[in-house]
Amino acid sequence: MATTDERADWLPAPIDPVPDPWPIGGLVLRTPRLELRPEDDASVRELVAMIHSAGVHPADDMPFSVPWTEAEPQHLGRGVLQYMWSLRAKASPESWSLQFVVRAGGEVIGTQGLSGDRFEALREVSTGSYLGRRFQGLGHGTEMRAAVLAFAFDHLGARTARSEYNEGNTASARVSARLGYVHDGTTLLVSRGEPVTQHRQLLAREAFARPGWHLGVEGYTDDLAGFLAADPPAR
Repeated sequence: MATTDERADWLPAPIDPVPDPWPIGGLVLRTPRLELRPEDDASVRELVAMIHSAGVHPADDMPFSVPWTEAEPQHLGRGVLQYMWSLRAKASPESWSLQFVVRAGGEVIGTQGLSGDRFEALREVSTGSYLGRRFQGLGHGTEMRAAVLAFAFDHLGARTARSEYNEGNTASARVSARLGYVHDGTTLLVSRGEPVTQHRQLLAREAFARPGWHLGVEGYTDDLAGFLAADPPAR
């Protein structure tokens, strides 16, 4: 049997200070009307309640490539939670996805995603989002995407950003146009068993149509920058 001293030979060396094991949790983005925080179990439960009460799109429309909103109502919330858990479990400096729960006046109104794959080398991010139906048409979609773009370009060091929308999703197309994206080709997808054209959009940092407000950022730490393989915080 190994002695205490022998066991100590293969124990990892102590770390001082101990790094934050989940530095994403402290991040906050603020715009004039909105607050964006990375999802956690409590906020996802609020998000699910909003989806059930407000809906996300008309029943005869499907703006998503994966029709997740068509799940049986009693299982939809479970699916949303499992999806968020899967993104957390896979997150690494090589591939990450931040899913921000968006609030207006303290009320959950939707989510805004920001993802990076091999970000350290590519310096490119992707975005995706949705809003509850009663919060649509108020400019929130543009404001929350502008928030994560400003964060990506000005703090993470991104050079380009990508987004996609399915044929007929005019709201997403308008947001992209307002923020300076250009068309970057199409892809043919299958949704509800039918072919759907997906439009790819590309935004260069220098083409970003910046909003007339300053983004407030809290919790962008060295630990988080390392987790995202991004630029360190400005000193």
